[in-house]
Amino acid sequence: MTKPPSDIEERHIPRWGMTVDLNRCVGCQTCTIACKHSNDTSPEVQWRRVLDIETGSFPDVERLFMVTGCQHCAEPPCVPVCPTGATAQRADGLVTMNYDLCIGCAYCAVSCPYQARTIVHDHEWYYGEETIQEEKVEHNERLGVAQKCTFCIERIDESKESAVVPGNDLDYTPACAASCIAEALVFGDFNDPGSTVSKLVTDKPSFQMHKELGTDPQIKYLYETPAVPGRDPNEEDLDDERLGDPANPLVGERQTFWDLRAAMNFVLGGMSSGLGVVAVVAWMNGNVLTIRSMWGLLLLSAVVMGAGLFFVWLKIGRKLRAGFAILRPQTSWMSREMYVVGVYYVGIAGWILWRPEQWLINVIGLAAFAFLYCQARILQACMGIPAWRVPLMVWMLLATGVYEGLGLYALSHVLNPLTIQFGGANYFFGATLALINGVLWHRYRVGARANGMPPLSRALIERWSLPLHLFGHGLPGLIFSIGIVHELPPLLLATGCVLAVVGGIFWKVLIITRASYQQGFAIARFPQRGSGTRAAPARLSGHPAPTAST
Repeated sequence: MTKPPSDIEERHIPRWGMTVDLNRCVGCQTCTIACKHSNDTSPEVQWRRVLDIETGSFPDVERLFMVTGCQHCAEPPCVPVCPTGATAQRADGLVTMNYDLCIGCAYCAVSCPYQARTIVHDHEWYYGEETIQEEKVEHNERLGVAQKCTFCIERIDESKESAVVPGNDLDYTPACAASCIAEALVFGDFNDPGSTVSKLVTDKPSFQMHKELGTDPQIKYLYETPAVPGRDPNEEDLDDERLGDPANPLVGERQTFWDLRAAMNFVLGGMSSGLGVVAVVAWMNGNVLTIRSMWGLLLLSAVVMGAGLFFVWLKIGRKLRAGFAILRPQTSWMSREMYVVGVYYVGIAGWILWRPEQWLINVIGLAAFAFLYCQARILQACMGIPAWRVPLMVWMLLATGVYEGLGLYALSHVLNPLTIQFGGANYFFGATLALINGVLWHRYRVGARANGMPPLSRALIERWSLPLHLFGHGLPGLIFSIGIVHELPPLLLATGCVLAVVGGIFWKVLIITRASYQQGFAIARFPQRGSGTRAAPARLSGHPAPTAST
């Protein structure tokens, strides 16, 4: 007779996770193939990957294999950023995907430090054309949306009905762990002290990848055996030459989820909201703008902002679901941006079509600044891209947006000097903004290593910093400074304005599309295996390790 579960057992909430033994893994790729077979993933899509890693220089060399994939983090950075709620986390810790809610914006993909997300926009076939087997298991719901490892969630859910324990019964265990020929992958419940995974991490040292990011990943790597301790990474493992080599499987690739279309949203959105802020400040200053000129500036801002949002719409995978982006304002800055856009457009329409009330001007100005702030937080929240996630990024985008907005405002003055004034205070403001942007970029550059940016990103930032400082900060700042004390000819002022705007465009495109290398992978502790200084030390039993001659 089966014993009924106790109240404690009924209240138990599992925390599913996995251990990966770096000493056991032989790189056979069985887990990769089992995952593809079980989940019917398309060509070049691997929810479970095995990295073939070689370290050192002859004769001190080592080779090991590292299993990677979604880590089902306890604090997953992909969940709060999702604007629709398609990415969620269950009570048992599993990070899930709702393909019917996902719009394919790729926000989760650039927020993942483990390169675990994939987006496929078109059907691809293993042999060039669809086979009968592929037709039977076709997953149209995955096209244009984010997909990733689910820890074979269907098996886990089925185990509840069968009263079996995933990890113990292989039929209800994720396919990768169930198929591992070396038992390098072990799945189980970390909230159960008696589970195999809990005992493994209790009895053996382990590490979590990128633990410093605070994600608390639930794949834990074992690196020691009873006879052979692990080792810390040495200087050669961590030097820029090795971590800047694209052939190194640990090095993150340049992200391609957010391309030039996404960059154009930050470019156009930043300058349009910056123009809105500057126009509202100018209006509140009095005797600077006529009502018609204010209408023109606000309409220009709205049109440019709309163009930026149109570029975003072009890049999402499921365009007809774009409206779902308003569903997660409680956590996602992308959702919040959508609401701010609505307030901004309604405010401008009310001011133009209804009456030019001061309170509406206040709403418009606050909404313009809020939009700029949302854009800054959207980029800074992308934990998977070290060049974006630095706290300084928020200040850089805010300062650049206002700087670009002032440039557009000054260009409007050049084209219409009778109704849009641009005087000494504006020149002083422009010179100050040029200085602030120059200082912020300098701090961003010199702090790149300390902020964890990979060598490939740092090299691009270093290469283009001098031209940016010269043409984006120095020359416009000089022109604005001259304007404080001398009347500038329109052509010179226009030159300074164009340089200010182009400088902002340049660095945003550079950071978003070129210096946007992903976090990459990391090994906090290495097993000792190989030759030379990387070889295993004498065994703990006191007997020397066998040599080639024995």
